[in-house]
Amino acid sequence: MRATISSATARLAMPTLSWKHAGPALVTAAAFLALFGAPFLALARDWWSDPDAAHGLLLAPLAIVIAWKRGVGASARPQLWLGCAILAVAVISRYVAGLAAELFTLRMSMLLAAAGLVVCAYGFRQMLRWWLPAALLVLSVPLPDLILSAVAFPLQLKASAIGATLLSWRHVPVQLAGNVIHLPGQALFVTEACSGLRSLSALIALGLLMGGIWLQSPTLRWIVLLLSVPVAIVINGVRVFLTGYLVHFGNPSLGTGFMHMTEGWALFVAAFLILGGITALLAKLEGWRLSRKTVAPNL
Repeated sequence: MRATISSATARLAMPTLSWKHAGPALVTAAAFLALFGAPFLALARDWWSDPDAAHGLLLAPLAIVIAWKRGVGASARPQLWLGCAILAVAVISRYVAGLAAELFTLRMSMLLAAAGLVVCAYGFRQMLRWWLPAALLVLSVPLPDLILSAVAFPLQLKASAIGATLLSWRHVPVQLAGNVIHLPGQALFVTEACSGLRSLSALIALGLLMGGIWLQSPTLRWIVLLLSVPVAIVINGVRVFLTGYLVHFGNPSLGTGFMHMTEGWALFVAAFLILGGITALLAKLEGWRLSRKTVAPNL
């Protein structure tokens, strides 16, 4: 009995930290910082100073917390060769992107290198276990300006069209010319900052997060993620409508400044609640379906 207790205690005891284990970890950490320290600092500066990238300040720490909470799975096994192959691709990508001064590839190579280290230490199954934190980290990397510009302009046109349609339904004389809404005596210009790109990025991240936490079915998770796009577009169109409505029936100053910003935040909260309601409804349906599967064999 005493031998059994002592052996169980030995299994539960924390492993002692020795140079044999800590040495390779410290060398790996030093090499990672040497290769990717500068790209990470540049990314952190963008999170802090660029409004279009500010969501990274929330997503990156949240991804680390989720990975910590989920922990290492029981099936985790080191896969050194696969991890080293991923690391090799990451280092080559970092070198090529550094020569071309291409920030997006440079930053993605940093995440790829982190994934390679995880595979080296715990195997590819652990990466699958950490799919949600990995996806959040990918979303925290700002897209290239070329892609942002290509996406922002169609969003401006769509928001302008929705806003103009809603204004015409409220019997407001309106004429739409691209992303300019002409009202009696004034014009409402839907700029790139009002394209809804920031709210779209945030809602996609929220849709991914809520689906990953509340839902089990990959299909339902994809539904929530895909629905976040039309929700963001429609809500931004409603914002354009409210701005035009207040400018036409109220005061032109209501279309700028604090009121305009407050209106944007309020509608983003509304979009968040809509997406949360959709996710909660799908979670209820998923739970009902699983309960029926559990009860059916007993009938």
